[in-house]
Amino acid sequence: MPVFDTLFVTPLLRTHLGTRLNPELEATALLIAAEDKAGQRWSKAHGYKGYTSYAALDDLSLRAPIFADLARRIGREVTLFARHAQYDMAGRRPMLDSLWINVMERDAFHAPHIHPHSVISGTYYVSVPPGSGAIRFEDPRLPLMMAAPPRKAKARRENRSFVDVEPRPGLLLLWESWLRHGVQPNRSRGRRISVSFNYRLD
Repeated sequence: MPVFDTLFVTPLLRTHLGTRLNPELEATALLIAAEDKAGQRWSKAHGYKGYTSYAALDDLSLRAPIFADLARRIGREVTLFARHAQYDMAGRRPMLDSLWINVMERDAFHAPHIHPHSVISGTYYVSVPPGSGAIRFEDPRLPLMMAAPPRKAKARRENRSFVDVEPRPGLLLLWESWLRHGVQPNRSRGRRISVSFNYRLD
């Protein structure tokens, strides 16, 4: 009998943290977005339809208690992720490197990208109007699939070239930082608010 092994697995952790923190997270995120002139300038210069604190304020867990509270909850899941991935960390541990907010207006999107110099990255969803865009993960082997046929429309998730995850408030996603991903355009009339972050090994 033939045996099919699944090789080179790419983990994606999905869990729901609840929405208790979300009202204060949303209010604080919008306040920061309104006051952060440097972040506004960066967002405008890079054609970002909305606001991100990525290039101006990426240490929000040190600036606002509500983000520190969220970071503590994320940290527990990061430890679980590292254990599941069986990292040989030689006594080191994942440490929060950066944490920032994204406020996506209508038609805003994130082009596919990776997070260099990090080990684990992720996103927590605060406010997600219907139709505000899925996050799309890309098979990292795509550049090597020179003559591979396309996958069936209803292929199993592990066989797809792209996997979309629909966000919802309270959802936390974690993945390895080298995994290429992007965000589909926000087609809703409301703001989509998320918190993104990177972890490195201490």
